[in-house]
Amino acid sequence: MKIARFEAREGVRLGVVEAEYITSITDRIAGAPAEMIELIERWSDLKEAVSALPRAADYAIADVTMLAPVPRPGKIMGIGLNYADHAAEAGLKPPEHQIWFTKAVTAVTGPYAPIERPLASMALDYEAEMVMIIGKRCRHVSREQAESVIFGFCVGNDVSVRDWQHRSGQFAIGKSFDTHAPFGPYIVTADEVDVSALDIRCLVNGEERQHSNTSHLIFDCFAQIEHLSQAMTLEPGDVIYTGTPSGVGAVMAPPQWLVPGDRVRVEIEKLGHIENVVIAEPAA
Repeated sequence: MKIARFEAREGVRLGVVEAEYITSITDRIAGAPAEMIELIERWSDLKEAVSALPRAADYAIADVTMLAPVPRPGKIMGIGLNYADHAAEAGLKPPEHQIWFTKAVTAVTGPYAPIERPLASMALDYEAEMVMIIGKRCRHVSREQAESVIFGFCVGNDVSVRDWQHRSGQFAIGKSFDTHAPFGPYIVTADEVDVSALDIRCLVNGEERQHSNTSHLIFDCFAQIEHLSQAMTLEPGDVIYTGTPSGVGAVMAPPQWLVPGDRVRVEIEKLGHIENVVIAEPAA
């Protein structure tokens, strides 16, 4: 299933996407959760009822605003250098150990919302990524168990401010500017898709900049969960950016930074697409 969070005239809703229409979970299931994290937490009890909903055109996607599926995740984690070709273009060897950073939850924005070029920097870059949504509270998860704790997958862009990212050995601030974590347009539930070999690409103003396949991940989703859960408790609704392939603007000669007016589209086979226009951050 494709589970969306969206805003209609009646307010924020959760629903099931089918083609260009949405069946409302909020309106059709009595006592349904109002937000995605609660839906994920209660999924074992609600899945059957959601699956049984008649596929009705309660809303046309064209008539609503698609929102970030999880507006306030408990945490957002991102893995660095997780495609061999991206490590190579950065002049680095594929990492022996997983490299992780955090993105502030205030960076979350919608799948079609604007992203800001900040007042503090011109070095704005894109990173097409598959995003994983955690479905169960868990710790010390083995690789064999990892599949059972994933709720689903989205399309994401790990927007990065490169000069802030590389000022020190810590990436967090350069990855955490407001509006720099767009993802969506919905969550494709894990039982619906095999993400081991999906086509992924990024286009800027219609020009293809990145094109790869999730089969080229150095550390796949199960390895990522196994690793992270040794250090921290993963919780329903946690968001994990799983790595970007080669083709980022920073390594082009000269670097091709995003500027206001640029349109960045990220597409992943079977997961849909997001598209964000770059705007200048409003003056304080």
